[in-house]
Amino acid sequence: MKDLTRCLKVVEEDKALTSPGAKMPYYPLAVKKGRGAMIEDLDGNQYIDMLSSAGAINVGHCHPKVVEAIKKQAEDLILYTHVYMYHEPVVNLTKELISITPGDFRKRVFYGLSGSDANDGAIKLARVATGRPKIVSFVRSYHGSTYGAISLSAVSLPMSRKIGPLLPEVFHVPYPDTYRPPMPGMTPDQVSDYCMEQIQIAFDNYMPAEEVAAFIIEPIQGDSGILVPPAKYMKDLRTLCDKHGILLISEEVQQGFGRTGKWFGIENFDVVPDAIIMGKAMAAGLPLSGVIARAELIETLEAPVHLFTTGGNPVCCAAALANVEIIREENLLSHTAKLGEYTMERFRSMQKRFDFIGDVRGIGLSIGVDLVTDRDTRERHRTATAKICYRSWEKGLLLAFFSGSVLRIQPPLVISREEMDKALDIIEESMEEFEKGQIPDSVLKTIKGW
Repeated sequence: MKDLTRCLKVVEEDKALTSPGAKMPYYPLAVKKGRGAMIEDLDGNQYIDMLSSAGAINVGHCHPKVVEAIKKQAEDLILYTHVYMYHEPVVNLTKELISITPGDFRKRVFYGLSGSDANDGAIKLARVATGRPKIVSFVRSYHGSTYGAISLSAVSLPMSRKIGPLLPEVFHVPYPDTYRPPMPGMTPDQVSDYCMEQIQIAFDNYMPAEEVAAFIIEPIQGDSGILVPPAKYMKDLRTLCDKHGILLISEEVQQGFGRTGKWFGIENFDVVPDAIIMGKAMAAGLPLSGVIARAELIETLEAPVHLFTTGGNPVCCAAALANVEIIREENLLSHTAKLGEYTMERFRSMQKRFDFIGDVRGIGLSIGVDLVTDRDTRERHRTATAKICYRSWEKGLLLAFFSGSVLRIQPPLVISREEMDKALDIIEESMEEFEKGQIPDSVLKTIKGW
């Protein structure tokens, strides 16, 4: 048993002082420091990190280049609001973002503090630029915690049932889930066609296409369990948007900045969006978000429609610029793609051994391992998922889950093959111990998850 004395003290103090509405606890873990793909708690226990602080630390914890960029910028200027004045870091970062985002057209950017407010900004942009009121998102999508982002989301009743009404004129259509399709036995292309038909039904009956400003879509639906849509669906959606003058906005808060082995997740489908929503890993752990879009769209906005005193903070911009440079210089896109394939194969090998592994899916190092009570019914196995995560933590691996039953495999992109092998060995050992009934029900009182 590891010593958790200092961790448990902080946990109890935190429970007494902070909002329960902002906490979905997994373990009594109080993080002290992190380096690369490793973190250490207050009691000196070390863990391989499979969560990357909810996907926000793609280049690893405290990368020396990021730390140096933060220190250097902080010595010169921590903040002078970009709302009223100008500074060089935001210009340098914007140039880099324009260079790495898809689309051979003129682009512009606006900045914020989190993926949530970036989603709000995308709603504003779409409505102003098109003159249309309606926004379409997807069933079981998650976009954040501001009112606009919650209105777009459709994955959790506690997010919305007591704080409504939410934003008007926001609609949800089915996301193409090929593992749990609308009807049994559907092929991926049939799932795609079915979901496109649902949009057409909406257009014909209650959501006129000429009133729709934008579709806001996660290129991989993250918190619903790493759902990868058929390429056909993404291409057909782009065609539909072009036909009706609707904007296609790619929500890349979780999948951006190399997570899938591409700069942005949408690139895996050979589709070019009109705008990209950014957050999480953008500034290597500092609070920064943004929307990059066709210049003619952003040029329709008038101040103060979407601005923040600390948005585009020079320290955050310096960290974000270092983040982009690290991904490029360390060839993390290639590393992510290769290690992701290797990791998927390891899980597929485990799938042959353990009947409760229903599906292994993902792209790059954005991988979901869906645990089920029965492979035929595909009923979610929350107990197995929670127990395996808890036992993995006890063995030195920080592993989380979402959608009730899906192991979340999103480590820092700098994780080595050796670290990944050790992590996968721990998961396999924990699965074996679960199968043998060696993980007590008592752990379920601690691990809540998402």
